[in-house]
Amino acid sequence: MPDNKTQSEKEEVRLQAFLAHCGVASRRASEKIILDGRVTVNGAAVTELGTKVTEKDEVCVDGKKVTPEAKKRYVLLYKPLGYVCSQSDEKGRPCAVDILRDTYKERLYNVGRLDMFSHGAIIFTNDGDFAAKLSHPSAEIEKEYIVESSLPLPRYLAEDFEKGIRVEGVFYKAKYAEELNSHRMRVVLIEGKNREIRRVFENAGISIRNLCRVRIGNIELEGLTPGQFRELRESEVQGLLKLCKN
Repeated sequence: MPDNKTQSEKEEVRLQAFLAHCGVASRRASEKIILDGRVTVNGAAVTELGTKVTEKDEVCVDGKKVTPEAKKRYVLLYKPLGYVCSQSDEKGRPCAVDILRDTYKERLYNVGRLDMFSHGAIIFTNDGDFAAKLSHPSAEIEKEYIVESSLPLPRYLAEDFEKGIRVEGVFYKAKYAEELNSHRMRVVLIEGKNREIRRVFENAGISIRNLCRVRIGNIELEGLTPGQFRELRESEVQGLLKLCKN
């Protein structure tokens, strides 16, 4: 059967995918931006996720035109303490992405999060497909943390964390947990529910003095100090993608 589609029709993509290719946000985050009414196509507000566009359409987010970015960036940042993982903060707190703005003209966004009181490895990108693949729970990418407690660790906390602990109806389970000494534990997560490690420690009556993410999949933090960053090598990007289970 002959292909009657024009070249323009062949290049049509869903609006959320187009926004991801423009480096606005991941596809999932772009869906919320659309639903919030922040996107216009050729001057008309669009809130339908099924909308398709081409590069010939004028797409704006918050009134600013966006276009697909030719250069894909993959940046590892050592997020310092006190920084939040968002594009902006209504409370005026510093954002981790601000550290990168003077170096990269592309709009980068974080893959996953680290809370304000944690520090360590976080990846920034403008590749929506890459971000979506890594962020999906089915990817099962390992994230390794070193946790320091203010009081001696309960004797069986690491063992219990590996078996699984239910806190206020939510089940938390580490892939691996090892007590390094009386006040330090190594924890490896593959799901990473919101504030998972903190909730498990608080449930055990132990407050956390320091929490640092030292590894994401095959990417280690070593060599960087707080506030420093580097671009991932192509082999590292491909290595991360190969680790994804989805």
